Amino acid sequence: MEPNELSFEAALSRLEEIVRRLESGSAPLDESLALFEEGVGLVKLCNARLDSAEQKVRLLSKNPDGTVTEGDLPPMNANGG
Repeated sequence: MEPNELSFEAALSRLEEIVRRLESGSAPLDESLALFEEGVGLVKLCNARLDSAEQKVRLLSKNPDGTVTEGDLPPMNANGG
């Protein structure tokens, strides 16, 4: 399966596998480099999927009269708030 065909969850799971394998130190250098390159691609994919999801998130606000208004979520800063 091509990386772009992976769901966010599948890409994240594969990335976790790669990290465990690299942290174990048991992979030969060539395999470690290939795993690292695959991991970089998966990180980019996950970030793109998160950015896309963030753009879709909308803020629902309840007005004093009981009506609900939909609007854009305020942008988050680097500290998550």
